[in-house]
Amino acid sequence: MIERRPFGRTGHLSTCTIFGAAALAQVSQADANRTLDLLLEYGVNHIDTAQSYGESERRVGPWLMRHRDQFFLATKTGDRTYQGAKDHLQRSLDLLHTDHVDLWQLHCLVDDAEWQTAMGPGGALEALIEARDQGLVRFLGVTGHGTQTPAFHRRSLERFEFDSILLPYNYAMMQNRDYAAGFRALLDECRERGVAVQTIKGVTRRPWADRPHTHATWYQPFEDQADIDLAAHWVLAQPEVFLNTAGDIHLLPRILDAASRFAGPPDAQAVQSRMSALAVEPLFT
Repeated sequence: MIERRPFGRTGHLSTCTIFGAAALAQVSQADANRTLDLLLEYGVNHIDTAQSYGESERRVGPWLMRHRDQFFLATKTGDRTYQGAKDHLQRSLDLLHTDHVDLWQLHCLVDDAEWQTAMGPGGALEALIEARDQGLVRFLGVTGHGTQTPAFHRRSLERFEFDSILLPYNYAMMQNRDYAAGFRALLDECRERGVAVQTIKGVTRRPWADRPHTHATWYQPFEDQADIDLAAHWVLAQPEVFLNTAGDIHLLPRILDAASRFAGPPDAQAVQSRMSALAVEPLFT
């Protein structure tokens, strides 16, 4: 089984590996059901989806009807206005066949103009707060991609007491000195505030560039079990963070297997040597 950790100040103990339901974006319901059944085998109790993830919410919903009380359910809105976000949530609730979600997040909020809209009068934040007050959502979060994310998340936490954040974290990204410094400062702040820290792109090897795409992920992932072990264990060695799984159902069994065997930080020299041999590159620069 996979270790559980306090999900920030929410009071929920989430598995340290969260199912990233972007993996269900373009799969059949039958494949989705088989994939979701695997979560039960490993004891995963937290699902993260979004309306922008293709068919993801539509695929999660029918299966989740039989297991709703076993999962902390998170989704997102990319809309920046009050009405647009409110409409997004209602559609998410309909697709997910539930009367509430546990975590609703502002998706990829890393642009200044969008930030101003979302956080200002008539912005999406007002819809988030209203939904929480109405019991349609329990907790609120913000997510981001790219090297600017730590700075934007700190700005968002100054504006509002979000319960969670989500951002990239892997060995290659942390070789960027500026990003690493920003990530550590953000982690310190989240630790002080009791904010849950979800991480993405944990098994990224490098951008696809002109290489053939062999997986549904929008980056080239690690594929061998030993390499996935190393990458996943490196992320999980940071005790406050959660590893969101990759957007490919065929990688999921290997990631969950790696997480189930996590017993502590991998040898730093072994990580550095293997990452060098694999020619890892940061996805965001």
